[in-house]
Amino acid sequence: MALGLFRVCLVVVTAIINHPLLFPRENATVPENEEEIIRKMREHQEKLQLEQLRLEEEVAQLVAEKEALQQEEEERQQSEAHTAWDLWSTLCMILFLIIEVWRQDHQDGPFPECLGGDEDELSGPGGTPLRGLSLPNKATLDHFYEHCIRSATGDATRTREFVEGFVDDLLEALRSVCNRDTDMEIEDFIGVGSMYENWHVERPLLCHLFVPFIPPEPYSFQPELWCSNFSMPLDRRGYGQIKVTLADGDPLGCICGKTKLGEDMLCLLHGKNSGVQPSGGGKDEMEDLLCSRESSYLDAMQVMKWFQVALTRSWHRIAHKYEFDLAFGQLDTPGSLKIKFRSGKFMPFILTPVIQCNDSDLYFVPQLPKEPCGGTLASSTDWLLSFAIYERQFLRMTTKALPEGACHLSCLQIASFLLSKQSRLTGPSELSNYHLKTALMHLLLSRQRATDWKANQLDVRLQELFRFLERSLLEKKLHHFFVGNRKVPEAMGLPETVRKAEPINLFRPFVLHRTLYRSTVDSFYEMLKNAPTLISEYSLHVPSDHASSPPKAVAL
Repeated sequence: MALGLFRVCLVVVTAIINHPLLFPRENATVPENEEEIIRKMREHQEKLQLEQLRLEEEVAQLVAEKEALQQEEEERQQSEAHTAWDLWSTLCMILFLIIEVWRQDHQDGPFPECLGGDEDELSGPGGTPLRGLSLPNKATLDHFYEHCIRSATGDATRTREFVEGFVDDLLEALRSVCNRDTDMEIEDFIGVGSMYENWHVERPLLCHLFVPFIPPEPYSFQPELWCSNFSMPLDRRGYGQIKVTLADGDPLGCICGKTKLGEDMLCLLHGKNSGVQPSGGGKDEMEDLLCSRESSYLDAMQVMKWFQVALTRSWHRIAHKYEFDLAFGQLDTPGSLKIKFRSGKFMPFILTPVIQCNDSDLYFVPQLPKEPCGGTLASSTDWLLSFAIYERQFLRMTTKALPEGACHLSCLQIASFLLSKQSRLTGPSELSNYHLKTALMHLLLSRQRATDWKANQLDVRLQELFRFLERSLLEKKLHHFFVGNRKVPEAMGLPETVRKAEPINLFRPFVLHRTLYRSTVDSFYEMLKNAPTLISEYSLHVPSDHASSPPKAVAL
């Protein structure tokens, strides 16, 4: 009982001691502290927001300043770029104008093969293909050359021998007509042109012979070259004049009065109907000489008239020995003659009186006056400067340096054949065989490797020749091969005045006449277009095996 009461009392006491009201409330200030903390936190938050706003403003200001700086930098760069572009454009325009003026006044033209025209810049066989050109395969091309070109010119040697023998007799008769004391002295003829360079393809075969002549004593010829004369018009720099002087320095006069001439004697210093003038006749004698009226320069037309009269008299002396007739040929070609056989066949050839330029192989050739093609009107005292002898020598020297059977002359013959056929189809154009030969000589000089001209390279070299011509036409520039070309071998013996002269642009008329240029370019592309058909038609039977190689180049 007592133990139970004790337990009850112990429980009551324990309950009283642990009652919550008997202990202090430790967390009684929590609400008050929480509010303070919240207040402080709000104040701190407000400060952070203010600080954030300030920082954002500063960042925005920095960004704005940076953008402003960038914009200013961009504007400055754009301004500098615009200024530089304006300066560059101005410089380009000035440079373009300078090049254009230089091209017009000195080089005369724009094309890439002839582009330009420099041998070091010629395109290789991998260049841009020609528009409309698709030559037949090599077998067809070789067969065409062998049977259509080589066979057609097989009698060239016999033709040359016949014409040369007849001309020898004719010139000998001419010398017999002349008075050795007062007449001009006729020298031996010189063969020039394609017949003597072994690339002639047209029929009938045409021999072209130069007949040099010199004046009797005391007269002398003083040639005047214009190729280095900058005061002369560009289209006349391939010409020159020949001044007739007395060796002793006396005034020019006729010496016929000093010698009694027979009725059949021909004074070569007088016109056809001129009478004999006594020596010392003064200015009146000038009109009787083969010079231009009131001038001491030799008149090409007077010389041609004298030469025709001399040939006529010479033929009359030997006509009884031959069973054919001799007549003058084309009126627009000085010295054109034609042998007429009784069978109706004929054999044309050209005898051109020429004057040697000093001691060189240059010759002055008379030409009939033609309408100026945008240039100055030609005078009868203007003589064309011919490089025919140098051209023959260059081809001969090149042939010796190339492999046996080289294809360079074959290329020229095929190109000449196609040009001739095209001229018959659409009429002649300003593109001539001389342009073809000039282009070939440029290619020969540019390609130093002899293996490039082997016989098996015929198709490649032919396409290269056409590309060269195409570029020259597009640029309107094809330089004369000798004038101003310092790459011509010195062994050729070309006069220094010619080597150092300004280049002559053979395509200068195309720069001045758009219609002429357009028709020539159209004719050229038409020729290329028709080339495959022409070659195929003239090569009806192509062997299945390898066609025969082109003939060997004949040593000149």
